[in-house]
Amino acid sequence: MKKIPNIVADDQIPFLENIPESFASITRIPGHLIDRQAIRNAHALLVRTRTRCDDSLLEGSSVSFIGSATIGTDHIDMSYCKWHNITVANAPGCNAGAVMQYVFTALTAWAAMTKTDLCGKTLGVVGVGNVGKKVVCLAEKLGVKTLLNDPPRALAEGSAGFVDLPFLLKHADIVTLHVPLAPDTRGMADRKFFSSMKKGACLVNTSRGEVVDEEALKDAAKNLGGIILDVWQNEPKIDTETLKIAHIATPHIAGYSLEGKRNASQTVIRSLAAHFGWKELEKHSIEIPPPPGVPADLLFTHCFPIFVEDKQLRSAPRQFEAFRKAYVYRREWTPEQYRHLTLC
Repeated sequence: MKKIPNIVADDQIPFLENIPESFASITRIPGHLIDRQAIRNAHALLVRTRTRCDDSLLEGSSVSFIGSATIGTDHIDMSYCKWHNITVANAPGCNAGAVMQYVFTALTAWAAMTKTDLCGKTLGVVGVGNVGKKVVCLAEKLGVKTLLNDPPRALAEGSAGFVDLPFLLKHADIVTLHVPLAPDTRGMADRKFFSSMKKGACLVNTSRGEVVDEEALKDAAKNLGGIILDVWQNEPKIDTETLKIAHIATPHIAGYSLEGKRNASQTVIRSLAAHFGWKELEKHSIEIPPPPGVPADLLFTHCFPIFVEDKQLRSAPRQFEAFRKAYVYRREWTPEQYRHLTLC
């Protein structure tokens, strides 16, 4: 009888019940509790950003596959995995639609709060990958002018259509960050960054908390017209002083849509199937119910009660992880709803 692999999985990754028991033995535990002891007999790990996968976790284990139900891999030591023949799969772009919708929902809420008219504003998009491209597309559809900054893309594709960061910061009324966490982006939003921003501009960060130097942000807050933060340094132990200066604050749930979670789990399951030779699951599709019908003119205000999340986080910031864990995945807009969206 063929031995089935043992899989240790973060208990917050949904839809893993789609893997039949005859294919694998799956142990579900909280991501922050996945340690050497927990993976002692594991052949594969399914994780999120809360689990750091490096030699301190993996050394001496039998793990041959790591599937991360996330867009990035900054929590995984890719060099170690390559050296030890550990296959790594993630799900780039899985929640791009959800983050794009969060950005515009948050901006609409901020505009109402501050009596700001978004029409005629210039949106600076820093990082124009899977998420950034969707943000740009919706902005242009809504009549919002955009400035794009993405040095790797500009280098590969040519500079047409892109601007450098100083130009963007000088001219953008809103700056939204969609960069991966890497050595050159860690702390990129520093004192120089904020001093270059247009006075009264709004900052949005839904990428990674470490992209922003929060000490510099706190010093710059008096010159900014808006601060919208979904990601934070040192999550889940966030800085309460940074929380106080934010106009809108949420517990890292910008990408938490049912569609995004489906996309991530589906991608990981397919990669896992390819790794272990489960032919029946290599094209596995996860079905979800259709979203509720919401008129296009209510999408920015009725699909996501962002101020409920904001109030909850402010009331008990030490419950950051609990709020994130208990979050009920919202639904993404349908193509029909998207087509009828208007702003300006």
